[in-house]
This record gives sequence, C-alpha cells and structure tokens, in this order.
Amino acid sequence: MQSSDLRKAGLKATLPRLKILEVLQSNKQDHLSAEDVYRLLMEDEEDIGLATIYRVLSQFEDAGLVIRHHFEDGHALFELEQGPHDHLICVKCGKIEEFFDDEMQQRQRDVAQKSGFDLSKHTLVLYGECQADNCENNTGKKKPS
Repeated sequence: MQSSDLRKAGLKATLPRLKILEVLQSNKQDHLSAEDVYRLLMEDEEDIGLATIYRVLSQFEDAGLVIRHHFEDGHALFELEQGPHDHLICVKCGKIEEFFDDEMQQRQRDVAQKSGFDLSKHTLVLYGECQADNCENNTGKKKPS
C-alpha cells in the first residue's frame, strides 16, 4: 500500500498518514492498538500525537484500509485489510493467530444464504489456550489434540 492507495481511498497523503501506514505495513502480522502505533512511531523518533493516530486509524477504517477488532478484552486493535480471514486467540497470553480456511469461508456463506442473508463481512474468533513455550498457560506438556 502506498500514497496512491491513500488517494484512491479519498485521503490526502499527509506525513502522519504515510508514517502510520508505514508502521501498519511493517507490522502486517500484528494486530496493533493506537498506543502500539504511537510507541513504534516514538521509537522511530516520529512526533505524531496519539489523538492524530486515533483520528487517522478511524479514517483508514472508514476508507476500508484497516479493520478494527474488539476481541474479548474490548480493546481496539487494528490490522491492514487483507481479505477474509479468521482468528484464534489464546485466553492466557493474548496471542493472536490468523487463519484462512476455504471450507469454513464457504460454510459461513452457506449459513448466511440459508438464513436469507447476503454476507457482506464476518468475524469469526476462536478462543483457546495456545501451546507456545512462552505462554503463561503452558506447563511444559503438550495437550492431546
């Protein structure tokens, strides 16, 4: 995504927008809060205020460039729009894994159609306990699948 993508979305390519977009692109695998974006910009010695970051993220969301998520803790997290996908979230450490499954996507469309809906977007979030070594839940033993 570049400044031309901002213009296509109806947004001027201002320095704050470009810097925030750069942070999001550099952290594509992450789901970032406005505070995370602020911290990363501060690490790069960029002087963009938190209020500006909130405003730009809302503009990006309105333009369809980012998706805002409110997972279980209710805290807003943002990710670049990358097409339909779902999420797995560890209830202990907060780890977020994205996944895409063609069959699951089709099943969701089928359920919507059967109920008389034309599906425009969806959110599927699965909660569980990850088995990562650094998860506060992991006791060193893998649980059977």
